[in-house]
Amino acid sequence: MTRYDAVVVGAGHNGLTAAAYLARAGLSVLVLERLDHVGGAAISAQAFPGFPTRLSRYSYLVSLLPQQVMSDLGLDLDLVSRATASYSPTVRAGRATGLLVERSEGEATRTSFRELTGSDDEYDAWRAFYAGVAGLAERVAPTLTEPLVTDLAMREGVDPQVWADVVERPIGEAIGRRFRDDLVRGVVGTDALIGTFASLHDRSLVQNRCFLYHLIGNGTGEWRVPVGGMGAVTDALAKAALDADATIVTGAGVSAIRPGAGGAEVTWHDGAREHTVEATSVLANVAPWVLRILLGEGEDPTTKPQGAQLKINLLLSRLPRLRSGVDPTVAFAGTLHLAESASELEVGWAAATRGELPDPLPGEVYCHSLTDPSILGDVPPGTHTLTYFGLHTPATLFEKDPVATKAEAVRRAIASLDAVLAEPIDDVVLRDASGAPCIEAKIPQEIEADLAMPGGHIFHGDLDWPWAPHHTRLESPAERWGVQTDHESVVLCGSGARRGGAVSGLGGHNAAQAVLETR
Repeated sequence: MTRYDAVVVGAGHNGLTAAAYLARAGLSVLVLERLDHVGGAAISAQAFPGFPTRLSRYSYLVSLLPQQVMSDLGLDLDLVSRATASYSPTVRAGRATGLLVERSEGEATRTSFRELTGSDDEYDAWRAFYAGVAGLAERVAPTLTEPLVTDLAMREGVDPQVWADVVERPIGEAIGRRFRDDLVRGVVGTDALIGTFASLHDRSLVQNRCFLYHLIGNGTGEWRVPVGGMGAVTDALAKAALDADATIVTGAGVSAIRPGAGGAEVTWHDGAREHTVEATSVLANVAPWVLRILLGEGEDPTTKPQGAQLKINLLLSRLPRLRSGVDPTVAFAGTLHLAESASELEVGWAAATRGELPDPLPGEVYCHSLTDPSILGDVPPGTHTLTYFGLHTPATLFEKDPVATKAEAVRRAIASLDAVLAEPIDDVVLRDASGAPCIEAKIPQEIEADLAMPGGHIFHGDLDWPWAPHHTRLESPAERWGVQTDHESVVLCGSGARRGGAVSGLGGHNAAQAVLETR
């Protein structure tokens, strides 16, 4: 075919979501992907030679994917709850201890708060704070798969203090006012910093928007584990698109999108020759910064997003013991916070803004295989995966000497983990056939090279509020769904769309709805 109703540029999970919706509606759909596989960041891969274990190499948990999308597309996907929400090791009065938060909070959580802080006050404050945030999440979540509402409409029915804390003032102010304990403040604050380089007190409120996205998924904010790894999410979406007769072409690097009267032309190269097709609508599952290049506007270094995370995957012979004596199957089942008290987070951010690697390096760890052992394959008993996500490591830190700085960042990440362990992590890291440790690390520059995410920014740029400012023009379908560009025939369908970000399918769903409204 030389003309399609819709051409989707990029077969990440959002592109596949859009393709499935459009093809199921009867449109002719072509999906073009530059890599030799689909899925983008939502893939599972065998990372270590000699071991069949398939790791969630980039994205690793699911929260924002709406149940509605799963039902609409008939996705055969099993998302499992983690037994532990988080465990945060620390030292108090010279004694190794920690803060345990169960996924379904019970007496063990209250007891842990009491033993850490000396009273029930912090836990009572914790419950009150998250009850208020839950009210906001329950208000926002149902609107994510609907045309945008305005900020004025969204705040109706929301506790005014919660709205002020989350939407109007830096989240660090509310955290400092509501909690006294430095570690508790940090545990609350980390949700504002995952994938976002900022202080908790940043006046731009970019950290507040990140915080909100981490807590609104399906109205609960629970982060679940996809059985089979992140690749299972991609496989389910690709099947939905293909079953609806969408055409997916891999190894197709798009070089140009040329909007015109009645549609647009899309040109790509398959490694041997160039191809061009016409489309009534083009859905761009690429970062807005990349889209501008494809539209012929050129690169603008001053507006290029900048990622700020260090991702490390490890394969272990067994889980290591912790200094606090907590059961490793409890501590590693949820999010294990490392050097993430509020003061450590601020010190780390300040160091990175000066161009220095934080020391200690804040980050968090969890074990996918405790919740989903199916990803391990045929390995010796006791084998487990470990995923580390480091904060405050912006791409600029690695520009001058990426190899040496990456090595030092990994060393500091390991040191932050070793600080809470009763044995060095190196003692339990497996070795591949060549004797190399089973440790895979990715800095922002490598994420950009692998996935074409500019600057290695996992959200394709700073997140927007999941509603429209009340003065926003909402006349066209693309504007109403938050996917508009400067061209009528081109819409955003990736993480860079309003309400995009994380593994949600929202960018794809909303772009598809905008296109269908124009039919």
